[in-house]
Amino acid sequence: MSLVKLNIKGISYSQTQNGAYALILNEVDGERKLPIVIGAFEAQSIAIALEKEIKPPRPLTHDLFKSFADRFDIVVKQVIIHKLVDGVFFSSIICERDKIEEIIDARTSDAIALALRFQAPIFTYKNILDKAGIYLNPTSNEGEQTDGVLSEPETFGDSNESTPTAGSGFNTYSLSELNDLLEAAVQDEDYEKAARIRDEISKRES
Repeated sequence: MSLVKLNIKGISYSQTQNGAYALILNEVDGERKLPIVIGAFEAQSIAIALEKEIKPPRPLTHDLFKSFADRFDIVVKQVIIHKLVDGVFFSSIICERDKIEEIIDARTSDAIALALRFQAPIFTYKNILDKAGIYLNPTSNEGEQTDGVLSEPETFGDSNESTPTAGSGFNTYSLSELNDLLEAAVQDEDYEKAARIRDEISKRES
């Protein structure tokens, strides 16, 4: 299976779930976006890694992992989002030490937070992007609030992850209605809602 390189487009607020955010990954050589619902702590950690000017007074968990890895000459080479089951993404961190490669299972949000700190590329498989990627209308205007990365720590609330159940609130809709809702959510740039609708569609089609 061929790999597709992704970059981070931004993090959007959840309009419906307190403490949840949508991480927006963008296909490097294409127009599809891959929204992934993540918790507040992970959103904060990713945003801090993106905003180089922000330095927390004490190391976050992902910063500690980076320092630990540097001390023992461990390098994160790449991150691969390799599986999607019932709306849950599974990822692997590819590490190397003394020219020996190891693969470590990780939550996608943690894997991406570490990839940023190691400046490692992020990939997914084409079949996952085909299944879960969202096309945006090229004529739509993308607002700065949705696409902008949240960078101020105080905007994230508490650090307890609160990820909504895949497809919650949409189980009474038909597939046709879900596709209409998905299109409307994309047009409104409500990526968190679009991700949950997409996960419900994927669950039914699997």
